[in-house]
Amino acid sequence: MQARSERTIAPSRTTCGKVLVQTAVLVMCLALAACANRPGVGSLSVSTASAPGATTHDILVVTTRERDTQPGTLFNGERKDGINYAKATISVPPSPPHIPGQVQWGSIIPGDPNTDFVARSASYIPDRAAMLKDLNKRLMKLPKGERTVFLFIHGYNTKFVEGLFRFTQIIHDSKTTNVPVYFSWASRGQLTDYVYDLNSAMVARTALASTVKDLVDSKAEKIVILAHSMGTYLLMETARQLTPAAAKKFQSKVQQVILAAPDIDIDVFKEQLRHMGKPKNPFVIMVSKDDRALKASRKIAGDKERVGAYSNDLELAELGAIVVDLTEVESADGAHHSKFAQLAQFGPELSRTLTQSSLTQNVPNQGSRLSNAGQDLGSVVSSTAQAAVSLPIAIITAPISLATGGR
Repeated sequence: MQARSERTIAPSRTTCGKVLVQTAVLVMCLALAACANRPGVGSLSVSTASAPGATTHDILVVTTRERDTQPGTLFNGERKDGINYAKATISVPPSPPHIPGQVQWGSIIPGDPNTDFVARSASYIPDRAAMLKDLNKRLMKLPKGERTVFLFIHGYNTKFVEGLFRFTQIIHDSKTTNVPVYFSWASRGQLTDYVYDLNSAMVARTALASTVKDLVDSKAEKIVILAHSMGTYLLMETARQLTPAAAKKFQSKVQQVILAAPDIDIDVFKEQLRHMGKPKNPFVIMVSKDDRALKASRKIAGDKERVGAYSNDLELAELGAIVVDLTEVESADGAHHSKFAQLAQFGPELSRTLTQSSLTQNVPNQGSRLSNAGQDLGSVVSSTAQAAVSLPIAIITAPISLATGGR
């Protein structure tokens, strides 16, 4: 009996073969998510070279990363016990060579500001009080009614400078005047460190909750939050743990929450929504069913669908979200995981449409109003001089499904 039992539990050659094939597919998918030439140590070295036509953006940084003593680096991928603060001024080259939706990395450090994204300044902020003072000073320079904070939370396998430059690209392409705040948790930026990154995201929940509270208590009139990939899991878990009083205060100022390519188990997401209840403003979820990075994540997670590549976007809409389906959008990256960044150039038009969709979702019998909003988006996209072609996206909101091009 003992021998038979051992034979029963021993893996067969067929099973081992399947595991090997799945592992090989996983590694290949993850490799597609990596950049061919990723920035390394010193990528935030300051450039003082002249660059007529370049545009600079001043960004505040809140992070759970450890400080890095190497010049031009600021932070590494290890965790700090607490929160660090910093600020950076990043320059974007004129268009062209800048292409909307993309970050132009320099082949040498610090890069050429005429052709590349480069740092013009980068320094630590000593403490929370100094950061809040800087934040409020920037907000008060904006006209009343326009004092908005734009909070960005990056995803898995993201180095500090990668998230910073990606956020800069989004700010630049969307032409937003919002005050940008970059929340960077301790991702090592290594393909093989998925579990480390996931745990780092969970460690950062208290810091993110503290940061959101600071933003709500600041001079900001409104807050917009954009989270990407594993950063969406961090955001949702942080929101889930808020007390009812804190959640109410949070929703009083948060105008929009955008979850781009969420790397969240679909069952976990449903439970999060059930626990939190229907938000004042529906979450905007950007999905793409051809997201290769999320296919890899699904393999790691026991073959459970991820929200950002979920096959039933109508169900997500019925859960109270506005879904922007980007499946038909041609991706600028091999992993098809950063399509959201390509929409930044249409930010104002898309934001107006999503806001109108949100109002429609909260008011019964407004189908024609939503339809008109979608038609407006389609005409704006197709007539925008920056766009080569109209974007084949679909906006789905319960109980109406609306496609604008390509669907």
